Amino acid sequence: MFALPLTGSAELRPLSPWCAEEFLAHLERAREHIAPWVGASFLATDLDSARTVLRRYADLWARDAGGIWGIWADGVLVGGVMFVSFDAALGVCEAGCWLEPAAEGRGLVTRAVGRIVDWAVGERGIRRVEWRTNADNARSIAVARRLGMRRDGTLRQLYPGPAGRIDIEVWSVLADEWRARA
Repeated sequence: MFALPLTGSAELRPLSPWCAEEFLAHLERAREHIAPWVGASFLATDLDSARTVLRRYADLWARDAGGIWGIWADGVLVGGVMFVSFDAALGVCEAGCWLEPAAEGRGLVTRAVGRIVDWAVGERGIRRVEWRTNADNARSIAVARRLGMRRDGTLRQLYPGPAGRIDIEVWSVLADEWRARA
C-alpha cells in the first residue's frame, strides 16, 4: 500500500473495502457535519453499507471511472477525496471531498485534492477537472477557489433537499491552468 504525505502528521491513502470498519467509525464522527453536503447513499449506517460505499468506489476504480482515498491525520481517518466520475477518453473528471470537523482548518482537503488532480492531469491526461457543490457550502467553494478553479455557473434547483430544491455550483480548472499555477 502507498501513502502520500500531506503534512508532517497527515497522509493520503487508498480507502478500500477492507477499511469499512474504520470508515464507519469516521462517518459516525462526521455524520452530522457532512450530511447536508453529501448524498445519502454515502452516509453508511452499518458495516454492510460502509462496505457497499467503498466497494462502489473500488468498482469505479477498476473500471477507470472514479476512485476514493482517505485522509489520515495522526493515524486516524478524518476525511477523504474522490473522483466522483472519471472519463480519461473524454478528458474530464469530477473531484469531491469530505472532512470531519476536528480536522478542518489545516489545509488537508486542499492538499489532498491537489494530489489527485496532479495525478489526473499529469499522468492520465485529464483536460478538465470539475468541482460540483451545493451553492450554500461556503467551505467547499473556498476549496475550489484555493485550487485555482473558476466558477462556471449554477445548476439551479437541481436536487430536492430538506428545505426545498438545491442549487449546485459548478467550478472547474483546465489542465493548462492547473499546470500554470504550479
